[in-house]
This record gives sequence, structure tokens and C-alpha cells, in this order.
Amino acid sequence: MASLHGIVAIIVVLVVVATLVTVQYCDAGTVEMTSCADAVPARSRPEVVSITEFGGVGDGRTVNTWAFHKAVYRIQHQRRRGGTTLLVPAGTWLTGSFNLTSHMTLFLARGADTRSWPLVEPLPSYGRGRELPGARYNSFIHGDGLRDVVITGDKGVIDGQGDVWWNMWRRRTLQHTRPNLLEFMHSSGIHISNIVLKNSPFWNIHPVYCDNVVITNMIIVAPHDSPNTDGVDPDSSTNVCIEDSYISTGDDLVAIKSGWDEYGIAYNRPSSGITIRRVRGSSPFSGIAIGSEASGGVSNVLVEDCNIFNSGYGIHIKTNVGRGGYIRNVTINNVRMNNIRNGLRIAGDVGDHPDEHFNQLALPTVDAVSIKNVWGVNVQQPGSLEGIRNSPFTRICLSNVKLFGWRNAAWKCRDVHGAALGVQPGPCAELTTSLSPGFCSY
Repeated sequence: MASLHGIVAIIVVLVVVATLVTVQYCDAGTVEMTSCADAVPARSRPEVVSITEFGGVGDGRTVNTWAFHKAVYRIQHQRRRGGTTLLVPAGTWLTGSFNLTSHMTLFLARGADTRSWPLVEPLPSYGRGRELPGARYNSFIHGDGLRDVVITGDKGVIDGQGDVWWNMWRRRTLQHTRPNLLEFMHSSGIHISNIVLKNSPFWNIHPVYCDNVVITNMIIVAPHDSPNTDGVDPDSSTNVCIEDSYISTGDDLVAIKSGWDEYGIAYNRPSSGITIRRVRGSSPFSGIAIGSEASGGVSNVLVEDCNIFNSGYGIHIKTNVGRGGYIRNVTINNVRMNNIRNGLRIAGDVGDHPDEHFNQLALPTVDAVSIKNVWGVNVQQPGSLEGIRNSPFTRICLSNVKLFGWRNAAWKCRDVHGAALGVQPGPCAELTTSLSPGFCSY
């Protein structure tokens, strides 16, 4: 087990309620808004146990890793019908990385730090750690092969205190890829809501090889200069709902992924059925991103009613030669932007490679991307749509896209085919209105 001087503070105040899925209403308070959050409800549990029953002490000095392991072991093996809630009362709880189990709700309370991280194998769809070859540090809260897990609260805080990890990255003294704050693998029925995540060492929430995941009413924050602190990264996962959340981090707010080059192609696990709705926030990189690690394929993505501000890119779809895979059937509707360096970017030359064995003939395809009803002010450059010479991007639709405040009004386009209706500033010549009716309309 690696010994590090990182600190994670769990500063979460939670309450037990029958359900924490809140009906969402429009401003008038009378019309129900579209939501997918109830697909995986924050169910109540018939049994509640406290970490103190397993020897946990929240005095800011006692290390409680063993107490967490004992509590999860007990829940896993007792198998109460309807599951069990583990309550962590108010206090300062020091703990190392720990795993969850199925049919469990984790209720956390104030304060925890962690000084030890185990190592885990690299993801098979990546072939190595994302930052360095070999193993990677386990996420702070981790689950593998689970069903029916809830992490919820009342806007309490899990503070990853990631600056020690960020400084190791900056100084190039990392031994392995940094840990995520929350990661679930091969799991289904995951609900994460109503908590604050801050200062993650690496990605904040990473569901990988998962199905039926709901992430709602979250606040995720990190300094804009914190490296690779993505907000939510659905990865080779299906039926993921991300809603009603505020994210402000040092990297993409949401980035949909599905594996890296030859490893992602071989693993062949796509991301599909991803809904991103009513997310707002800022980043020096992208508001909503797809890729660039999308070698297993990404399809059937819906992004709507989002507000991106003070960011590098509003919408960024990115891939590269050697990625393979596909990005298709993407609908982006009703996005507002303010103070953005580049409004829209769809690019075929983004991202590094895991090793020298990637196949340069593995060309990705990007097809059927519809971007409608986008309004932006203080947008320095409207955007770029730059495909791959031997694999041009096809059926790209821009409809009612109005971006203002540019320093450079010219779109950059090459190796792309599609249509543009009601676009301001005027679109590049590669986007025409000659496609069949219905593909691109107001």
C-alpha cells in the first residue's frame, strides 16, 4: 500500500428521509420539468447503523479506515432486506480509501482525512493508468460490481484537499495515476445527490462500465488551475443522467468517454443513453465535452438547458487519429454561454496516446450531431469544425446558433459536411442547406 500525505475531508451533514428525489418545477412552480433523476431513486433503508458502532471515532486524530471496512463488511454479509444505511455522524473522521457494497446508502458527516491509498489495476479499456503506465491509486470512495448504492446528503462537503496531488503532478513526482474522488465500476443502480465535492485529486465522479446512474443536485468545485479535476466523466457506461448541478473545476465539467485507443477498441464498451440537463458552471477547458477517449464509441447523447460561463470551450467534441470508435446521434439544445473563448469546437486532432502501439489507420467517425438554440455573449471566437481528411465529420447541424462579442468572427471548417440555419456569425461554406428536410431545421 502506498503511503502519501494527501488529505481527504468528509464534511457532510446528512438527514435520513424517505426519499430525496425532489420533483423539479419550472419558475412558475406549476409545470413539472423533464427529469430522469427518478430512474434511480435515493431509496430509504429499513436499517440504519452508525460508524461509531464499529469503533469509529470522529475526533480528528483517530484513523477510522478499519471501522469503515468493518461496517461495509457487516452490511455486505448481513444482507438486510431493503439494504442498510451507514450513518457517519458529525465530527472529523480520518480514513483511508474504502469500498462500498450493494444495497447500501452512505450518510457521511463532517471531516475525514486519508493518508494511505491502495493501488488497483489499470482499466482494461485504457491499458494503463491515465497519467502514468501501470497501476493507479484507488479512488477515495470506490465500488466494483455493485447494485443499488446511494450516496446522498444535505449539501454537506467531501473535500479531497487535492493540492498535495496537484503539486506532485506539477513537480512530476507522481508514482502512479492520481485517485478519483468517487468511482464505480461494473455497477448498476447508482444514485449520487445533494452533496458537495471539492478539491478532488483527479476526476471527481467516474462511473465506468456502469448502467443506470443518476447524478443530481450536486455542487462540484475545484480551483481553475487544478489539473484534470473533471466534474463528471461517464465512461463506457449506459443510461447515465446528470441533472440540476453546478460544476466549476480545473477541467471539463462533464466529459463522456469510452476507452483509449487500441485498448478501448478491443474492450468495445460504448457509452450510450447519456442525458445532461440543467448543468451550469465554468472551466478553463470545456463546459460539455465528448472524448477525446471515445474508442469504444459514444452515441445517443442529449444535452439541454445548460449554462456555461467563464470557460475555454462551451461545447467540445474531440477525437483523434488512432482513437477509432464513433461519436453519433448527439443532440445539444438550449445552451447559454457567457465569456467563452471558443463557443463550439468539433475536432479530430485532440488528445494523446497511451503508447506507440496505437493504430494510425483507426479513424473515428463523427456523424449526426445536432446543435440547436445556442445563445452566447462575450464569445471570443464562434467555433471550429475540423474533421479528419480520410474520415470527414458528417451530418453536422447548427440551427439557431447565435454567438456575439467575437474578436474573430470567422468559423474554422475543414473535412466536415452538414447544414447551418440561422447561425450568427455566418457559418463556413462547408455547412450548407442542401441536406434532406428534417435533418436540420429550426
